[in-house]
Amino acid sequence: QVQNTFFGRMQSQTVCPVCGGEGRVIKDKCSKCSGEGYIKGSEVVEINIPAGVGEGMMLTVSGKGNAARHGGVSGDLLVVFEEEPHPELIRDGNNLIYNLCIPVTTAILGGEVEVPTVGGKAKINIAQGTHAGKTLRLRGKGLPSANGYGTGDLLVVIDIDIPTSLTSEERKAVEQLSK
Repeated sequence: QVQNTFFGRMQSQTVCPVCGGEGRVIKDKCSKCSGEGYIKGSEVVEINIPAGVGEGMMLTVSGKGNAARHGGVSGDLLVVFEEEPHPELIRDGNNLIYNLCIPVTTAILGGEVEVPTVGGKAKINIAQGTHAGKTLRLRGKGLPSANGYGTGDLLVVIDIDIPTSLTSEERKAVEQLSK
C-alpha cells in the first residue's frame, strides 16, 4: 500500500484483505464451513488418567484441540486436573495422612485397629503406652508417583479420645488406676 502523507509518500506492506494472505480466493464456498475448512462442533475424547495425578497437574492430548484452517494440523487438548478431597485421608504429595483417634484404654494397653487406605482397610498394632501425636508409617500404602517411580506412605497420626463424662464406676476405676 502507498499513502500520501504530510511527510511524503509512505509505503507499507499488509496482508491482502481479499484472500487473507492465502494466495487464493475460494469462489464456491462450502455451505457448511463457509470456506474455512472446518466445522464447529464437539467431540467426546477418552483419555487414560495416570495413577497419582494431583491438583493442578496437566495432561496433553495431541491433535484433539481446535481444528486448524484449511486442513492444517489440529491443536492439542490440555486437561487440567482438580482433586476432590477424601473424607478421611489427607494428601501430602504422594503420602497420605490419617488422623486416628483411639480410646485411652487402647493407648494404655495396646491393641489392633483398622485404618482406611486407598485400596481398602489395613490393620495396625498400637503398642502398649502409645502417646498422642505419635506417627506410624505404613510403607507403600500411599499414592503412586505420577511419573511411575515409587509409591508414597500412609502416615497414621495417633490422637487419644479422652471422655468428657464418666459414670461413678468409671471414675472409681480411673482413681484407682491413678494410685
